[in-house]
Amino acid sequence: MLYRVRSVLPTLLLACSLGAQVHAQGSGPIKIGYIGPLTGGSADMGTSGLIGAKVAVEEINEVGGYLGRKLELVIRDDKADPDTGLKASTELVTAEKVTATVGFCNTGVAVKSLDVFQNNKSILVIPCATGTVLTSKYAPAQSYIFRTSARDQLQTQFIVNEIVKRGLTKPALLVDSTGYGDAGLADLQAALARAKLKPHAVIRFNVGVKSLDDEVRQLKASGADVLVGWTVGPEQGLISAGRAANNWKVPQLGSWTLSNASAFTSAGGRMEGALMVQTVLPNPWLERNAAFLRAYGKASHEDPIGSMMAAAQTYDAIQLLLRAMFDARHDLSGPALKAALEDPSATYRGVVTTYERAFSPTDHDAISENMLWLGTWHGHERDYFYKDDERKATVIRRKQSAAAS
Repeated sequence: MLYRVRSVLPTLLLACSLGAQVHAQGSGPIKIGYIGPLTGGSADMGTSGLIGAKVAVEEINEVGGYLGRKLELVIRDDKADPDTGLKASTELVTAEKVTATVGFCNTGVAVKSLDVFQNNKSILVIPCATGTVLTSKYAPAQSYIFRTSARDQLQTQFIVNEIVKRGLTKPALLVDSTGYGDAGLADLQAALARAKLKPHAVIRFNVGVKSLDDEVRQLKASGADVLVGWTVGPEQGLISAGRAANNWKVPQLGSWTLSNASAFTSAGGRMEGALMVQTVLPNPWLERNAAFLRAYGKASHEDPIGSMMAAAQTYDAIQLLLRAMFDARHDLSGPALKAALEDPSATYRGVVTTYERAFSPTDHDAISENMLWLGTWHGHERDYFYKDDERKATVIRRKQSAAAS
């Protein structure tokens, strides 16, 4: 049980230091909404996020919750469907009257629901979905939308930087036809243009296909020297399977979804060497990282974990919300929590990183470009591609200002 004491200690210290200063108003549990895809092709992300949220809430409640009031998750499955997500969002905000919501793994689903949170001045922290538009639709000074995942603009730039670093000049882009794919393609093209490169070939496809072997064969025939996939987990796996089936030896790069267990499954395990953008990777040398994985392992016995990133980013989102609740003192309204999230009183040492100031009145994204890692698949688990990164991971990468990143 040692891991449990370690993992709840920061929350216990927070409660002790701030709890004596204020008295909680109201009674009964404090409702926190959780919304994500718990069924369907994106369920590995949504389920992992939910487990991360449950681990955080359990730890918080073990040490008294928020001034004696326990946190209670109100859970909704958006099925990766925008209309279902909109209905669930409306229920959480207007019927359940949640204090805040943590959720969304699919950009297209989140986009359709943003107005519900913004118009009701209800906090939404997005731990999974990465579409750049999600935190740019509203100016941060007025926005109630926050995020703990890495936006696509950062991920695409990271990928292009890696392409340039390797001296590659003919990128082939294999991109799905969803809103996520549309936005990712635009960000990829913009990042390539900044590097004075152009896509060598682009193929679009529909989510739900059973094979991408033919599409990969066409891209190989085009003479491309690097393959970039932009889609959700199962289809990322099909890209890897297609690369293996065509014996195409060029580097394969992808967004963070390439690290999902659904990608590993749909590829039939043929993921060796695939490269993806990551905010966090399993690291036994980082105590917070290892403690979180042990706690997660008690709640779920997945192998591999559906999505460590979704789980860790959701865990940190819940913990950041708790600290904002303490900073907001007597007032748990949306405007008060917004102000508290933007101006935290203390550093939070999380699983993904140490957050000195995750958010500000001008920046609602917790992740900056310097906090990203290049991950890869080794066997059935994710790992650092550059071994030097694994050694450097013990030196926390703190957020840069929006201008710097």
